[in-house]
Amino acid sequence: MATTLVRPRTTPATETAPRAHKAPALRHLGPNWYASVMGTAIVANAGATLPYQLPGQRVACQIVWALSALALAVLLTARAGHWIHHRDQARAHLLDPAVAPFYGCLSMALLAVGGGTLIVGKDLIGTGAAVAVDTVLFTAGTAIGLVMAVAVPYLMVVRHKVEAKQAIPVWLLPLVAPMVSAALGPLLIPHLPAGQPREAMLLACYAMFGISLFATLLMLPLVFGRLIVGGPLPLVLTPTLFLVLGPLGQSTTAVNQLADMAPQSIGAPYAGALGAFAVVYGVPVMGFALLWLALATAMLVRAARGGMGFAMTWWALTFPVGTCVTGAAGLARHTGLTALAWLAAALFLALLTTWLLAAAHTLRGLFDRSLLTR
Repeated sequence: MATTLVRPRTTPATETAPRAHKAPALRHLGPNWYASVMGTAIVANAGATLPYQLPGQRVACQIVWALSALALAVLLTARAGHWIHHRDQARAHLLDPAVAPFYGCLSMALLAVGGGTLIVGKDLIGTGAAVAVDTVLFTAGTAIGLVMAVAVPYLMVVRHKVEAKQAIPVWLLPLVAPMVSAALGPLLIPHLPAGQPREAMLLACYAMFGISLFATLLMLPLVFGRLIVGGPLPLVLTPTLFLVLGPLGQSTTAVNQLADMAPQSIGAPYAGALGAFAVVYGVPVMGFALLWLALATAMLVRAARGGMGFAMTWWALTFPVGTCVTGAAGLARHTGLTALAWLAAALFLALLTTWLLAAAHTLRGLFDRSLLTR
């Protein structure tokens, strides 16, 4: 996300650290870069699960998934180099309240690419290999997500010096990660032995749904209160308003995905009740997501008119919107409403547009190295 967010406060001592001269291009490569992987993977995942499929659409989704997997591999390697050669900067990231929440993006990048492996990647590498890859990425992503959901708020309480007026939607990132696990975990359920393994996975996903949902409900009032009392966010941070859509769309996706797997994982009367819960919960939440989408879009237009330039925060316009696509598609599947199917398609077009814009500007910034020097 914003390059201005990932450069922590440094001292002359850290600037002249012995390792600082090695791999200088990696010094400012923060965890926010994982958002580009998330945003790319969600295009493939959402496009492959849309109610409407055009000729060649699945092939295009396969290509985008492969791109996201390659980007993840490259970024994991680069971030490892960052920790090796610029450990002072990496530690400073964790102690910077503007940067530490982005560590939740690592979890979500692993989960999004892993889920895409089972959704479309299996067409290229086979189902067996796809299950193995997703198992590894889901396990690692879930473990990291749960750790960050505790570690980042802990650091905010005991180490970071923050005030209510500093609350920004970025604070939601580590709290959304368990919800991504809840939404993508059901993909693995059919590949587990029948009986308790499937039921355990189903209920574990619902537990992570609860972790993320209630933690988000604690944080959202701070974010909205800061907007009401403190006014609009700085121009470069305005796209982060779309991050609020993440827990809304992803939780709607989760309950619908889990409802699909409930009949083969848990007995009556719970299976039927969970199917009803998907609609009863999902429709009101999607309504609120559309309200927030309208508000965030209005603020984005205002920022654009005010001279907002490109920053990595533009990637906030991708993954959160993508979760609303998958959430609307899940509701369309369970209700049979054509209006919801059209909503999913319209949101996907918006997602595709923002992804193309963010990807084009990011590639240009990489080629001219402007994104790696500040």
